[in-house]
Amino acid sequence: MTTSTTQRPTASDVTVTTGRGLRRAIRGELSRLFGTRMPLIAIILAALSGLVPTGALVLGGPGTAQPPMPDIDSAAGVSTALGLAGVSLFVPALIGTIAVTSEYRHRTIGATFLAVPRRGQVLLAKLLCYAGFGLTYGLIVVVAAAIGLYGAAALRGMPIGMPIAVVVTLLLRIAVTAAIYMIIGVAIGALARHQLAAVGIVLGYFYFLEYLLMIIPGVNAIYPFLPGGAAAALTQFTFITDSVGATGTLSAPGLLPPVAAAAVLIGYAAVASCVAVLLPLRRDLR
Repeated sequence: MTTSTTQRPTASDVTVTTGRGLRRAIRGELSRLFGTRMPLIAIILAALSGLVPTGALVLGGPGTAQPPMPDIDSAAGVSTALGLAGVSLFVPALIGTIAVTSEYRHRTIGATFLAVPRRGQVLLAKLLCYAGFGLTYGLIVVVAAAIGLYGAAALRGMPIGMPIAVVVTLLLRIAVTAAIYMIIGVAIGALARHQLAAVGIVLGYFYFLEYLLMIIPGVNAIYPFLPGGAAAALTQFTFITDSVGATGTLSAPGLLPPVAAAAVLIGYAAVASCVAVLLPLRRDLR
């Protein structure tokens, strides 16, 4: 008499299978991303977001702005000029949100989950792909901002009041912040699923709610711990908070040190990513 035994999968087998599924999900996500016009549109937006505000401010002279800003022959002036590129960081968050909600809107998410049945792998693949895409977006922004800064300064014959190494560090912070914002956008899209609602959440929060909280006495003490406050500290763009304090009616909310601000932003991205991966596992596709 012969007996048949079913060999149970080992931990290494499960790891290999999981790794293959994740790689397949990443390949599928990259195919969907580069099969659309979104990368081209994002590149154009990134270049404009970096070049136009920084170049226009430096060329026109920060001292002519209202209220006047320090000129680029000082470190504060350089930080302000480059920080303008970070004002549009809601754009990568919006891109990440639209990328995910578009699959629900066009009813293609079902086919995506059928191709890779483990939803967690699909959503993890989206987060990984768009983290890389967000970093690429941020690098394009900062390269364009650097061109705007040094090009406009050369036209004016104005020296740059910040060492090149410090400028590079600041630009890299902006690029990393863009990647984190895109991860947060993907997470919001995965959770909200409805495109108009998700876009409304992103725009309403980053364009309205954070600024509202910043000007409410007492409440603005939490601003440094919000994504916008952490991003302002990380990118050293303090013009908006300084303007609030310059009114004389409100105290400017203090910002965190850059290292603490980076930890806060990474924390937001980590929590949003975990929720975005785990919660949809228990929800239907409707």
